Amino acid sequence: TVKKESIYCEDVDKEIDADLFVFATKHQSAKGVSSLSCHVSGNWDKAEAGGSDGKLCVAPALFLKETFVRLNENAKDTEHEITMECTHHGPFLNKPCFFIEIGSSLEEWKNKDSGDIIAKTIMEILSKDIKKGKSCFVIGGSHYNHTANKIMLNSNYAVGHICPKYMLEVLNENLLRQAIERTVPKAELVVLDWKGLGEHKQKIIKLIEERGLEYKRSKEILSKPL
Repeated sequence: TVKKESIYCEDVDKEIDADLFVFATKHQSAKGVSSLSCHVSGNWDKAEAGGSDGKLCVAPALFLKETFVRLNENAKDTEHEITMECTHHGPFLNKPCFFIEIGSSLEEWKNKDSGDIIAKTIMEILSKDIKKGKSCFVIGGSHYNHTANKIMLNSNYAVGHICPKYMLEVLNENLLRQAIERTVPKAELVVLDWKGLGEHKQKIIKLIEERGLEYKRSKEILSKPL
């Protein structure tokens, strides 16, 4: 446990000897939707809630996939919305890390059953072998990323970082490189939420092609059965 908010636990990986950091926290939103969510930390732009400007953490994509799959299984008889969120906020770490959260209001935070689901999911991923697989980086879509959800559940790919539509204006070569290289295993593919790219389609395509990266639209990934 920590006394300060988890998003401000900068460099906690230097204080604790561990291979993976899983932040079990609460999530807050104005809509107050009952949810269970996962995401990697990092900032595409200014660090307004912990972390460092323009720095992404290491995304443990295979652990994230296993977590998201098991979270859906463990909460299948509940009314929770289960979702991946885009990469956002701090803290900044150099060891693989991700957040698993209960949202989105005090009523949900106090719900013991929700806490049990989170705890069970964490214990399961830490006590069993994680399947090998391929990682990808998702570009486009909303903060609560439905494309990433579908990829996690209906493809052989594991999602690491997610850059949402509202951050595409600042996405540059440096951030693209971080999103690919600061994923474990290294992201092999860039997946485009085509409709979720809005007016930035040509900019994103040019950015990817200049680095010689492989990319596909999300529908190409999801059209093939597991």
